[in-house]
Amino acid sequence: MLITILIRLFLLSLTLSELFIRENQAPLIPAEQASYFIAPNGSDSNAGTIDSPWKTVQHAADLAEPGSTVYLRSGVYKQKLVITRSGSAAKGAITYSNYESEKAVLDGTGLTVEGLEGIITVNDASYIQVKGLEIRNYKSRSSDAAPVGILVQGAGGYIQLISNNIHSIQNTAAPTGKGLIGRDAHGIALYGTKAPKSLHHMTIADNELHNLVLGSSESLVLNGNVEQFILLNNRIYDNDNIGIDIIGFEGVAPSPAFDQARDGLIQGNTVYNISSNHNPSYGTKLPNDSNAAGGIYIDGGKNIVVERNLSYRNDIGIELASEHKGKATSGITVRSNIIHSNRLTGVAIGGYDKQRGSTTDSRIVNNTIYDNDTSGTGSGQLFIQYDTSNNLIQNNIIAAASGNMMIYNEYRKNTGNVVDYNLYFTPDAGTKAAWVWKNKTYSGLADYQSGTGQDAHSLFADPKFSNPESFDLHLQPGSPAIDRGYNDRELKHTYDFDEKPRVNGTTIDIGAFE
Repeated sequence: MLITILIRLFLLSLTLSELFIRENQAPLIPAEQASYFIAPNGSDSNAGTIDSPWKTVQHAADLAEPGSTVYLRSGVYKQKLVITRSGSAAKGAITYSNYESEKAVLDGTGLTVEGLEGIITVNDASYIQVKGLEIRNYKSRSSDAAPVGILVQGAGGYIQLISNNIHSIQNTAAPTGKGLIGRDAHGIALYGTKAPKSLHHMTIADNELHNLVLGSSESLVLNGNVEQFILLNNRIYDNDNIGIDIIGFEGVAPSPAFDQARDGLIQGNTVYNISSNHNPSYGTKLPNDSNAAGGIYIDGGKNIVVERNLSYRNDIGIELASEHKGKATSGITVRSNIIHSNRLTGVAIGGYDKQRGSTTDSRIVNNTIYDNDTSGTGSGQLFIQYDTSNNLIQNNIIAAASGNMMIYNEYRKNTGNVVDYNLYFTPDAGTKAAWVWKNKTYSGLADYQSGTGQDAHSLFADPKFSNPESFDLHLQPGSPAIDRGYNDRELKHTYDFDEKPRVNGTTIDIGAFE
């Protein structure tokens, strides 16, 4: 019930267009119908009651009716589960859950992995809820296999993955003549493989995904024809590749017109210790210093709000890009996030080279971006890469703890971008602060402003964080960021990182906190 209330409260922060696409997103509460019980000492010839439980979750899944709940009693189950039976709007979801506070574990030790396969796989089903399970130890050494904690594929809707602990999913394939191509694994993966029918109204909330060995893949991924989703309050950490990835243009959906994850909300997630530097898929000599793994990565996605997330100690805090030439990541709003202590940069937009796609029509507003580029690469706090257009970068605190690079933009294919009303700071003297814009270096804010025409209303000043040493980035009274932001109409119904109304009166603060 709590998750329903939270999501409905969060919906109040959305614009009318965002509310329209999510009006049916709130989780469905299963109807009061049959309950089935599974226990390690059960038998599939039993009645499936609490006193006479079944042994296998698959047996329950093959019989479960809409509105029913399959409870796993305490214990370790070395079993896989394939869900093909759906719940319904009228009778409710089919729920797979631990029983009360008991610890139920699906353990993949010794189980084979056939192609892309989950310990739990949902195929072409709707009205499904999976919650409260520990899912672990699903591993492969084959480049032809991709183990997944929970895999949802095909088409379907109203699926909720809530409060699961997924860890130790691994692909440890050794290099072949093809290198490490195909060395893949995921914690949670949603693949919309059909068209025009999609995977839609997906809720992934309050899960933990950690200690994953992912190869060239991602901890939590939505790929292909996936739309109208919420990723809420998940914790993703200590993995060797991307934390959250929203992908388009990879040929997952059979029609290019639908091959793009879109229309979603990524809110309240905490992502940390995500790095490719010990991942041999990025270079077999370890550490490889690739710094390629984003905490949150929108790679070809469209029309997505990324707000109130905490992304730190990753290679890249948040990245908006497209890896496919001629294709754009577009319509992304990144607001009220805390992004600090990432190795390469805080926020990156655009393709990483001239063979990639573009980032267009996106907004990076009211974030606190602090103490990034910790590896000293010179990529700065904000990294603007190849082919960016019509993006707004506004009301952000962009500050370094050391180093002097604020924005690094070496490419000239950069049109229509507007950067303004930001607060910049580095402990070095202001004249040493540097901006690279269209491959030209500027020293000091005034030099950069006059040379580029950007940031006309921005300032260089100490933001006066409450305790930057412990990364408490609230503002002290008297901070120059207070009441200095630009109040545009799209911020009217939004909230700051602490869930306070962003607009209080006529003025707003710069940064993630109001």
